[in-house]
This record gives sequence, structure tokens and C-alpha cells, in this order.
Amino acid sequence: MTQHPPAAAHIATDAPDAPKSAHAGLHVVHDSTETDLVAAELAAGQFLRALGISTESESTRGTPGRMARAYAELFSPRPFALTTFPNDEGYDELVLARDIPLRSVCEHHLLPFVGTAHIGYLPGRRILGLSKLARVLEHFACRPQVQERLTKQVADWLHAQLDPQGVGVVIQAEHTCMTLRGVQAIGTTTTTSTLLGLLRTDARSRSEFLALAGPPR
Repeated sequence: MTQHPPAAAHIATDAPDAPKSAHAGLHVVHDSTETDLVAAELAAGQFLRALGISTESESTRGTPGRMARAYAELFSPRPFALTTFPNDEGYDELVLARDIPLRSVCEHHLLPFVGTAHIGYLPGRRILGLSKLARVLEHFACRPQVQERLTKQVADWLHAQLDPQGVGVVIQAEHTCMTLRGVQAIGTTTTTSTLLGLLRTDARSRSEFLALAGPPR
């Protein structure tokens, strides 16, 4: 079985010696090699011509460049600051963001998969700016992926950075590598989940999260 290395993320802070949980704004940057759009465009043109698709017409002459730029955009997450705040009120109930839009690319066929994610956590000493749940999802989704790994990466990363009492991630997505080719099972969705801390070990917390993250009634 192929072992996949953990997804790369560079975290920069203004005070490198301070513990991560003490920072109000960790700066998160995706580590990647520099994009070569010229080489990508040339390769895209060769790829299309090898499949018998002409790039000589007025309509398709720019297709290799557009194709290269489109994939570069899909694989380039935006840097962001992981803004956290002291949990001065001692809030200890579930925080859940539902229906966060998701788009990624299947690493087996390089075809998109799209859907939604539900991400929640039980706060510890710090709480997270709500928009950052979507930012973390985007950070790990902007690369060739499989849904199972993506779900676990988001949960593991939030658990490590926030030190919360628990983290839960549920992703529901439609994979075009399954719906538009092969079996062509149009409309099929795949659901994956990762639960950590109390959201895994405490039955009441687990049930609450799964109920809130379930499909709308």
C-alpha cells in the first residue's frame, strides 16, 4: 500500500518561540514547488493533441493555456491567518459550521469532486474565527486528493493547532470520476467522517455532532 506523506503547511508567526496555541494569528502558507505555467501549457497542448483534439482553431488555440491556468488555480490555496481568541467565557458547547462549499480534484483521475463539509469543535482555551474553518478546508482541498484523507487532514490539523476538547469533520461530495465516467453513477454522493477527542469518545457529544451535521430535514 502506498504511504502518503502528510500535507505540507508552513506556519509563520511573529513570535516563533511561543507555543502555537498562544497565537492569535498563525500565518498558514501551502508549501509547494514553483508553478511553471509555460511548461504546463506546452504539456497540456501535447496531451490534447495526443488524444486527437486539435488546438489549431480560433476557439481552441488558447485552450492549453486556459487549461494550465485552471489547474494552477485549483492547486493553489490562498494563504491565511489562523485567527484565534481567548475563550474567556469558558464556552464548552459545540461550535459547528455547516454546509461549507468544497471543491477538490481526485488524485486518481484529476477530475473534480464537489460537495459540502460540516466542521465542528468543542473549544478548549481558545476559540477560532469562524471563517477559518472554511479556510482550513480550502487549504487541504487545493491539491490532488482523496476524500478520506482530506477529511482526516482537516480534523487532525485543527486538533493539533487549537488543542480543543474535540473535533468533528463530515464531508459529503460527488466525484465526477464516478459520475461522468466509468460506472457513470450520476447523483451518487460519498460521505466520510473523522471524530477526535470527546466527539469520538463521549457518546452524547458524538450524537449531538452527528445529528447537527446530518442532512437537513
